[in-house]
Amino acid sequence: MNLRERKKLAAWRAISDAALRLFEEQGYEATTIEQIAAAANVSRATFFNYFGSKEAVLFDHDPEARDQWRALLEARSDEPLWDSLTAVMVDVNERLRDRMPLHRRLKAESPALAQASQAFGEQLRADLHSWIVTRAHGDDPMTATLQLNLALAASATAYQSWKAEEDFDVYLQRLRECLDQAGAGVAVPTR
Repeated sequence: MNLRERKKLAAWRAISDAALRLFEEQGYEATTIEQIAAAANVSRATFFNYFGSKEAVLFDHDPEARDQWRALLEARSDEPLWDSLTAVMVDVNERLRDRMPLHRRLKAESPALAQASQAFGEQLRADLHSWIVTRAHGDDPMTATLQLNLALAASATAYQSWKAEEDFDVYLQRLRECLDQAGAGVAVPTR
């Protein structure tokens, strides 16, 4: 990464960190773009060079996140698909440790913000799907896609069952449990 790219990344992170700090202190609705820009020591115009909206500052992934999860996908291409999916889902969620509890609290306080968060995982989902298709090698893309959908559903289930009073480690444990259960198969034989 050259100097210009490092400066851009530092500016992105400074704005993001300032926004998260203000959201934590004041709440999402009470925080303005002007306050975020001032706290990050940038202009309003500079804010919009990096983020399209106040919602984006909360939900956009770190610029290096996509490269990180792509590297993880590539490194795990020689193991069973479900093992790879489980590792990737846990890793991506662990990297959100500092953000996810705040995301959840703010979404509970603001229905409009909850609606805006819908696209948060779209890039990861698209990259996972592309990776799954290449892993299937034409053998059984339907089963590979089913495994991806199960992993995403397990992640959503863990998130939905994460109680407000529980800390992030409880969520991660629940995520692992959901992934383990989905991986083993959720069908229980009738008695």
